Amino acid sequence: MATIRELNKWANAHTYYPLDLVRVIFGVFLFLKGVTFITETNYLHDILNTAGNFGSEMLIIHYVSMAHIVGGTMICIGFLTRWSVWVQMPILICALLLNFFSEFNTSNFVQASAALLLAIFFVFYGSGKHSVDYYLKMHK
Repeated sequence: MATIRELNKWANAHTYYPLDLVRVIFGVFLFLKGVTFITETNYLHDILNTAGNFGSEMLIIHYVSMAHIVGGTMICIGFLTRWSVWVQMPILICALLLNFFSEFNTSNFVQASAALLLAIFFVFYGSGKHSVDYYLKMHK
């Protein structure tokens, strides 16, 4: 099993600007989703209502929106990327599953699938060479 250090060495040796651009776009996407959930609370409320009635719906809404905003920002700049992606994983898995348990929406399914695949990729790849993590590691 590869350690984080080995994964970082591999990622830094195989870093490319397009992958860093994908990481930034992924972070911006999550950030904007979080902002959408805050500004349009009915949107997430309607999504959660299709899956059933949750007693702690407001807690879930606040967790999802803040996790997306903070995590998206951290992924975008490449700071603690793997940790940020791990926080996103339960949300992305639930987003994917909600499409099967409720009314299937192709657009939401494609977004959730792409986001989950990118999250899995960045768990292994990390933040790459053009990130705050790399900068902090090199300037210790």
